Amino acid sequence: MPDFAQRGPITTLHDLGTVEIGQLEAELRDAVRRNPIGLVLPITASDMRAQPFANITQKLGEADYVDTVTVVLNRADSPEDYREAVRLTAPMGDKVQILWTDGPRGQDALNDLLEAGFTVSRPGKGRAVWFAFGHLLADTQLKAFVLQDGDIVGYDNEMLIRLALPMAHPGMDFDFCKAFYARCTDRMHGRVVRLLVVPFVRALITVLGSDPYLVFLRSFRYPLAGEFAITSTLARSNRIPCDWGLEVGTLSEVFRNTSPKRVCQVDIARLYEHKHQPLSLGDPSKGLMKMASDILRSIVRTLASRGMVLSNGHFISLRSAYLRLAQDAIRQYHADSLMNGLQYDRHSEEQAIEGFAELITQTGQAVSDDPSGEPALPTWTRVMTAFPEFPQRLRDIVRLDREEYAG
Repeated sequence: MPDFAQRGPITTLHDLGTVEIGQLEAELRDAVRRNPIGLVLPITASDMRAQPFANITQKLGEADYVDTVTVVLNRADSPEDYREAVRLTAPMGDKVQILWTDGPRGQDALNDLLEAGFTVSRPGKGRAVWFAFGHLLADTQLKAFVLQDGDIVGYDNEMLIRLALPMAHPGMDFDFCKAFYARCTDRMHGRVVRLLVVPFVRALITVLGSDPYLVFLRSFRYPLAGEFAITSTLARSNRIPCDWGLEVGTLSEVFRNTSPKRVCQVDIARLYEHKHQPLSLGDPSKGLMKMASDILRSIVRTLASRGMVLSNGHFISLRSAYLRLAQDAIRQYHADSLMNGLQYDRHSEEQAIEGFAELITQTGQAVSDDPSGEPALPTWTRVMTAFPEFPQRLRDIVRLDREEYAG
């Protein structure tokens, strides 16, 4: 039975298996003539040398419906890393632009922002994406930006087509499009979504009521998907978190800056696989425990910014409600795994939710001690008010780095 379900205020775009991908590709190719798109690929030196990235660049070389591909090279501080990036991205042809944030010119631009009082010192994926958006904003013809990860195993351009089409098609009117997919191989993955975010949001609604922001979060099938598309206008207005709360923080900014009616989620792949983080129960400063902590704090601080007051009693109730809902979810996932011939380690899943439950209590104290948390990256509207030519400067950095280091 095909799934037509539309749950919550956002629009869900299903893959019902009723259309050939070539038809969607032709529609996208026609749409981008009027609404061109730019693609963002953030990579580190280690990611680009892994096999998935080589496959991605080969596939994207065939994607003639993408106007510009901004490859943000970060956590790479040697010219050899840059030259390797040039070599590996060559299959994408002239449309690829390598923005080397750790190079001398990139660091000079960063230092100028820091001296002007902008909070941009923390490296990571969030800052890489932020820089890429600034680079793309120099091209006023681009209607939307699409973000994809550079470590997708088994990548196919169908993922890009399905993510980009809702933003470019003249018959659709969306400001933001979020990807969703099934994270599974011989077992279920996506533990932070399955075992933390979904039951925690449900627990918040149980304890606090159906706040519109919580209903919005609950509407997403995979809220931590790293892939999304956004209009250039919204990209200028959104603040981007620079910690593990990037994905849920982006959703919070989208909720704040546009109507949920102009938000959609799209099924981009039957199965999706990329590298996995260790759970790291023994060290909450690493792995999935660090990710979970940042996500919880991001959600709670967003609720506080909406005027919601959470006491210690609320967090005790939230922990109890979360544990009950997460334990019910484990029973469901176990049964689903049995029906689909998947491996399922119920004991490790139980250990995960116990660790996540402890983080809920700690989150209450952490947010009480530091209500604001680490500031998000500034909006590009603010940056361009102080430095109107900064996006063009990023374009110049791309050109000059290639001339100097790639010959």
